[in-house]
Amino acid sequence: MSYMALAEAQKKLQDGMYLEAAAESRKAMEISRTMPPEEAFDHDGFDGLCHAALAAAEAGLGEYEACLRSAERALRYFNRRGELQQDEGKQWIATVFSRGVALHETGSSVEAEKVLRMAGEMIAERKGDLPGKEHMSGDIEKRLAALREAGQPLHKPGYRAWWEFWS
Repeated sequence: MSYMALAEAQKKLQDGMYLEAAAESRKAMEISRTMPPEEAFDHDGFDGLCHAALAAAEAGLGEYEACLRSAERALRYFNRRGELQQDEGKQWIATVFSRGVALHETGSSVEAEKVLRMAGEMIAERKGDLPGKEHMSGDIEKRLAALREAGQPLHKPGYRAWWEFWS
């Protein structure tokens, strides 16, 4: 049932029904917590996937502080275990993108620029399908252009590509 709720959250996200997607994400986590402790279940991984969907929904609702919290929780899982080409790579990219949007909207320009560039690089490196790829890429370019126009300092000294940290 928890996986069904998460799948429903993903569907609601694709349909732009952010409030419903957030509710389904929370519902999925609540249901997963009712599982007996003796059952083998990756709670950290499942919560990471739920928080990824929740972050995207909160960004869509304009709840950027909540989005940052959800994105951080999801990234604790993805940054340790994420593989860009695996199916979970889609959620990892979406979470990094949501975090970049939230940072931009909350006025963290330097960090937003770094995270948005990272999301753009991840999108470019993704070999398989990626729902919303064009929207994310366009939004990244628009936000980076807005940061440049606002005279925000871009390219913090010592910037390195995201994959350099894992090589």
